[in-house]
Amino acid sequence: MKLLVTGGAGYVGSVCARVLLDRGHEVVIVDDLSTGSEQAVPAGAAFVAGDVGEAAGRLLDGGGFDGVLHFAARSLVGESVQTPEAYWYGNVVTSLDLLEAMRVSQTPRLVFSSTAATYGEPDATPITEDAPTRPTNPYGATKLAVDHAIGSYAVAHGLTATSLRYFNVAGAFAGLGENHPTETHLIPLVLQVAAGRREAISVFGTDWPTRDGTAIRDYIHIRDLAEAHVLAIESARTRSHRIFNLGSGAGFTVREVIAACERVTGRRIPAVDAPRRAGDPAVLVASSENAIAELGWRREHTDLDEIVADAWAYLLSCGDGVPAATV
Repeated sequence: MKLLVTGGAGYVGSVCARVLLDRGHEVVIVDDLSTGSEQAVPAGAAFVAGDVGEAAGRLLDGGGFDGVLHFAARSLVGESVQTPEAYWYGNVVTSLDLLEAMRVSQTPRLVFSSTAATYGEPDATPITEDAPTRPTNPYGATKLAVDHAIGSYAVAHGLTATSLRYFNVAGAFAGLGENHPTETHLIPLVLQVAAGRREAISVFGTDWPTRDGTAIRDYIHIRDLAEAHVLAIESARTRSHRIFNLGSGAGFTVREVIAACERVTGRRIPAVDAPRRAGDPAVLVASSENAIAELGWRREHTDLDEIVADAWAYLLSCGDGVPAATV
């Protein structure tokens, strides 16, 4: 298939583009490079720099595309609270422009990189797709709004779409990894301490009702996540909007992540206990049973040490320079 990948110069988008290429698909990437890097564009993919809404529309207008994988988005929760206007425009307006371009060009398939943040604070875990959607920040709210828009396009215009909702992605693949300019994810933050780039890692809350008192979160290896996107675009069903959660089904505590990073790096990682953050739940873990049953998805890289080791190797490969992928 000939596929358009928006945000393909970032972390998740670039790895997914690499796997699509390896699977024999033709890939065109569009990215405004506001957070991504052209160095992350995989060899073999065509690249167009520019505003995603405008550039995607122009490309799709040329015809010939079999589908779109939409990764381009702002994704910092804290930033979304401080500047919600940037998120409503960057995530929702841009996505609506893309949906319109797909409608006009009759591009039939879409895979949307959504988020489990659409659920907010869950009533129960693991989180299933029928859980109430109550996002607690503008980031989650904008992603949920796009999910709703996609569903309406599927009903009215015959769009065949899949939204994939997941929490934390980690690890590296094919020389592509995670190292954001503004880092908020636990594993890269802990590894930055191991690398001497930070003095210590903060542990927010040590009295949670969990096995060691620290919060439990879900982690998926980037390679497994990319495989889910490929399966979704290849198994698209006509005139439908499917939603799948992607997760480990179990999760790891903050202290377990720190311990894994110490094992992998062979370095002591100082941790500082800090108060709970407002709005943080004790456990955030997603169920993947529907994705396993309907997509045939399999998590093959579930060992925490393997996930950390791949992320660590990537971080070391960056040296003191700018990493190949930044979002």
